[in-house]
Amino acid sequence: MAEYRGARRSSQGSLETGVSPNTAPFGHMQARLPVSGGPRILSVTELTTLIRTALDAEFGALWVAGEISNVRRPPSGHLYFTVRDERSQLSAIMFHQAAKLLPFELSDGIEVVLRARLGLYAPRGDLQLYVEAVEPKGVGALQLAFEQLKARLAAEGLFAPERKRPLPFLPRRVGVVTALGGAAIHDILVTLERRHPGVDVRIAPVRVQGIGAAREIAQAISDLVAFGGVDVIIVGRGGGSIEDLWAFNEEVVARAIAASAVPVVSAVGHEIDFTIADFVADVRAPTPTAAAQVVVPDRAELEARLGACVEALRLALRHAADRGRVAVRELRRRLGDPCRQVQEERLRIDHLWWRSTRAMAERKRGAGARLERRALYLEQLAPGRRLEQLRERLKGDHARLARGVGTAIERHRGLLAPRAARLETLSPLAVLERGYALVWREPDGALVRDAERLTPGDRLGLRFARGTAWARVEDRRD
Repeated sequence: MAEYRGARRSSQGSLETGVSPNTAPFGHMQARLPVSGGPRILSVTELTTLIRTALDAEFGALWVAGEISNVRRPPSGHLYFTVRDERSQLSAIMFHQAAKLLPFELSDGIEVVLRARLGLYAPRGDLQLYVEAVEPKGVGALQLAFEQLKARLAAEGLFAPERKRPLPFLPRRVGVVTALGGAAIHDILVTLERRHPGVDVRIAPVRVQGIGAAREIAQAISDLVAFGGVDVIIVGRGGGSIEDLWAFNEEVVARAIAASAVPVVSAVGHEIDFTIADFVADVRAPTPTAAAQVVVPDRAELEARLGACVEALRLALRHAADRGRVAVRELRRRLGDPCRQVQEERLRIDHLWWRSTRAMAERKRGAGARLERRALYLEQLAPGRRLEQLRERLKGDHARLARGVGTAIERHRGLLAPRAARLETLSPLAVLERGYALVWREPDGALVRDAERLTPGDRLGLRFARGTAWARVEDRRD
């Protein structure tokens, strides 16, 4: 850490700054102030320039410990935040080039130690820290980045057990993503050849550590899926420190494993090493050798199991044949002599034919007797004679009905004649026969009984005993 030497404690406990009370606050600024001839008046820009120059010369690079808050990342890529403790706070900025090298995400509440320069932002006159590097306090930067990425991917469901896919029982082609010169590829190839000789292997050589290794690994996984025709992929390397294994903790590798269309086995480091790739992969193998053992079955074991299955099948077939023979003997015993059974069936058929012939004759005789009885009954009914009787009775009923209707008509005529005469007497049409007329007003059709209700120009209708005429009022007299 940078050491601050601008002040020291005296033996009496007072703070000594190394300048007299009559000098300027910073020694190099004193030379710029006028010695005589009156005070020099500075512009604000000149003053802020002097302060910034003094801060650079006095402090230089320094280390500051505190808590991060108010983290902001605008589209420019710079990081703006506040560093504070229990009593004070300072604004801080980390430019894009330095921010993109951070292995972890800055977030509110993190305790950090940061390397920075103290400067003055002249446009606002703000004192702020220009941060060059940040280390988490109490935990390594890589470990913090690991935990942050792990928590974020887990929240997205990339570690969920239900998305894990089973490995194919006997893959036709195995893809391997690792370094060509490492011990991992040797262990994988030797184990695959020992367990299942002749299995097809496609190797995608990549760097497994250093800058750019993570993108090579991710691209190799995608290429094997797209063009390699593989059924399963092993991704891994040998053991090492967390820095050596860090490429397998990168988000780009985790996304590539999650997006793979075929199952992925992660085999990174030793049994005690865990990476993000282990959590995302469909199967985690503790070592590259174990990954090869998981991917393909042991051919000798398969042949032994197959032989056992063949022997079990042969034994089962033998037992089934023995049971079949016993069943055939039992059926033959129960069946007896086939010729005798055929003769018995013929006798039974002859007996059934005789019974059916006799039954048909009996039914024929019974049907003939029923037919004769019904013909006699129909003859006794004599439909023609019965019809003639009904015609005669209908003629008599018709004559009686005609006489009754004539009598009723004459009786009603006698009742209607006097009533018609009375109605004729009371009819207004009879009055019209004597020369009177009915007068009504158009268009409402109201009868005119009083001339006072008429006005000149009214249109009138006149009904005579024979015919109707129309008139218009010319004048009215009382």
